[in-house]
Amino acid sequence: MQITYQLDEIDAVAKQVWELNKQKKIWLFEASMGSGKTTFINAICKLLQVDEVSSSPTFSIINEYKSNLVGTIYHLDLYRLKDEEEAISAGVEDVLYSNKYCFVEWFQIAENLMPESLCKIKIDLVGDGKRRLTIP
Repeated sequence: MQITYQLDEIDAVAKQVWELNKQKKIWLFEASMGSGKTTFINAICKLLQVDEVSSSPTFSIINEYKSNLVGTIYHLDLYRLKDEEEAISAGVEDVLYSNKYCFVEWFQIAENLMPESLCKIKIDLVGDGKRRLTIP
């Protein structure tokens, strides 16, 4: 599945992606710095009626949100972690296997910890302010 969109279309795209993939609890986001991972996660959280969405948890590693529709949601940003061992120490594995929705940025550092059933989303900048979202 591929969708090309402008930022002003992100809410509609988030809704479409959610409807097709909501059965998966773990969502991995692959994209370069500044390409819209956090923005897309915030659009999904808005759809799920999360009131307190903040910026990416780059420094805290894990943010916890409350959704009026699905309960607890975890937003993870593994960018600052050095390796899998550090991810385990930070509680990443516990969160991934909590049976709660987890939206993970920079997952590659702990890829071996990821459960098998997941949704992987790639976001690319394609010019003119457009992004291309790909779900294999």
